[in-house]
Amino acid sequence: MGFLICRTCAVEHTAAVEVCRICADERQYVPAAGQLWTTLEELAAAGHRVEVTELEPDLHSLTSTPAVGIGQHSKLVRTPAGNLLWDPLGYLDDDAVQRVRELGEVIAIVASHPHMFGVQVEWSRALGGPPVLVAERDMEWVARPDPAIRAWSGKLELLPGLTLTQPGGHFPGSAVAHWAAGADGTGVLLSGDTIMPNPDRTSVSFMRSYPNRIPLSGAVVERVAQHVEGFEFERLYGNFGAMIASDARAVVRRSADRHIGWVRGDFDHLT
Repeated sequence: MGFLICRTCAVEHTAAVEVCRICADERQYVPAAGQLWTTLEELAAAGHRVEVTELEPDLHSLTSTPAVGIGQHSKLVRTPAGNLLWDPLGYLDDDAVQRVRELGEVIAIVASHPHMFGVQVEWSRALGGPPVLVAERDMEWVARPDPAIRAWSGKLELLPGLTLTQPGGHFPGSAVAHWAAGADGTGVLLSGDTIMPNPDRTSVSFMRSYPNRIPLSGAVVERVAQHVEGFEFERLYGNFGAMIASDARAVVRRSADRHIGWVRGDFDHLT
């Protein structure tokens, strides 16, 4: 295939390096065993496969079983004008590509941030060459350059009713996708882990690093919350299977206020 995959984050690399930059960064980690590499052929031989599951009409989840790297749940959004592949997996095979093609033409592949790059270039090649859109401020993290990769910034109406925008936070270019027709027309926000649904299903988190527990400042959290409040959305999907099923826009605001209060010291009397 001519490229390698980091076993820890599952991001594709043109060639082996001493350590994957994405994993060496403070937001991620290099495992105790050190840097490890794999290939699509090795993963296929080990029995990996991609499962495609409908989450709601015109929204599907793609997962690798067993999980590869960070183990994100990719999303495929279908619209009358074409489809978006969001947070691409670090694995694919012929069956996965066929199933994605059967759902319609993918017109763009977009990762919410560098941890979710996966094998984005390989997905593009397998799907006929749709552009791979990478936030301009995060281009430095691309480890497999390719003509399919195109920088974007700010706000982009990718398709009618499907908008990409960059509130930042987790990474400077961290993005979300707003799908106006989702949730029966009340709106869906695909938030990656720019805004992470919590296990209680009634709140979300905002972090610089999730595995290393590094929080964002109150000012940045307020910026992120205000940014997404420019959209109407009833439902929010993260990138690891969790979601906020209803009242998600209000949940984001309540969670942002709680985060800001804690880092400001409002609740120190409880500690």
